[in-house]
Amino acid sequence: MQTPPSPHRRIHGSCHCGNIRFTVDWPGAGQTIPVRACGCDLCTKHGGVWTSHPKGRFSLRIADPLKATQYRFGTKTADFHVCQSCGVIPIVTCTIEGKRIAVVNVNTFENVDRAELAEAAADFEGETTENRLSRRKRNWTPEAAEALD
Repeated sequence: MQTPPSPHRRIHGSCHCGNIRFTVDWPGAGQTIPVRACGCDLCTKHGGVWTSHPKGRFSLRIADPLKATQYRFGTKTADFHVCQSCGVIPIVTCTIEGKRIAVVNVNTFENVDRAELAEAAADFEGETTENRLSRRKRNWTPEAAEALD
C-alpha cells in the first residue's frame, strides 16, 4: 500500500446524495488550502470552486455507476463527474500519458472549515489545449495507487 507523505491531511468529499465520493491526501496538515473559483459558465452555474495539489493523492469511488455520468465540454480533455441523482459535480478528472489526475470541488468537502480556504478567481478562457494539459499535469492531484480510506 502506498504511504502518503507525512504530515498530510485526509480530506473527504462527495456529491449531495453520496453516490460519488472522493478522498484526498493533502500535503501539509493544518495549512490554508488555495482554491480557484473558475469563471467559466459551467463552473459558475454549478458553484465549482476547485483545488488540487501535485504532491497529494486522490481516490474516487462511485457507488452506483449507472447514476453517474462524465460530462465533457470545450476542449473535451476533462471528465466532470456528475451525479445523476443529485446533480452535483464533486470532482473532475483528466488522463494524461496514462495517469489520471484530478481537481476537487471544495464546496463538496465534508471535513474542512471554509475559513481554511483561500479563494482566488481563475480564468482559463483562451488557453490552448496544449497549455491546458501542461498546466493540469503540473498542478492537478495524481490518483493514488490504491484506494484511500
